[in-house]
Amino acid sequence: MTEINSTLVQIVEGALLAAGRPLTPAQLGELFEEHERPSPADIREALAAAAERCADRGYELREVAGGFRYQVRQSLAPWVARLWQERPQKYSRALLETLALIAYRQPITRGEIEEIRGVAVSSNIIKTLHEREWIRVVGHRDVPGRPAMYATTRQFLDYFNLKNLDQLPALAEIRDLETLNAELGFNDPLESAANDASGSESAAAGTPDLSLVPGLAAEAGAEDDESAEQAADSNASPPDSDQIH
Repeated sequence: MTEINSTLVQIVEGALLAAGRPLTPAQLGELFEEHERPSPADIREALAAAAERCADRGYELREVAGGFRYQVRQSLAPWVARLWQERPQKYSRALLETLALIAYRQPITRGEIEEIRGVAVSSNIIKTLHEREWIRVVGHRDVPGRPAMYATTRQFLDYFNLKNLDQLPALAEIRDLETLNAELGFNDPLESAANDASGSESAAAGTPDLSLVPGLAAEAGAEDDESAEQAADSNASPPDSDQIH
């Protein structure tokens, strides 16, 4: 590797460490003055070299929807997570199933989600997914009431270490909850309570919370969570989620 290429690799490494967010090759190119800007091929080569340097390290260079980022290897999450005193945020099975339906059936309306699941969707669930920036409104169904249609966001892909939706496990390949856990890399059993602990999660440690797909609600025992959320929803009377943008 030439001295120029070696310097380029160092610049790429430094930028990714300092950014605190994924960067695309185009964004890395913008760091250079026009007369000295490396070609996209050179930047890709530097990224590949930076990834090779992580081969025996506790971190890796990973490409997600938002670009490239350094993150702790998922296999080290049990130890790295102990740096934080607070427990990571946990979500109910009802919320996770709703998120999975949006991910696999998008664009989808709240009414369509309720029809598939057979129970009402709490407004708090939709509100939480909006607040996490995991879903967004992409349009309105051309039917009476013009209900909002939901789809996942780039933040959703980044959080779950996905480059695009094609990397989600195919529904035809999923036989049970354990199969999905293995596909998406979930190691911890899902907690039944919604938002039972506050605090920050370590996205860099690669420990996502999603662990349910359509059709698994009965196996997972989501009914208790759903009843609790619906009771809270009826007491709080939050605004209709279709009005949240």
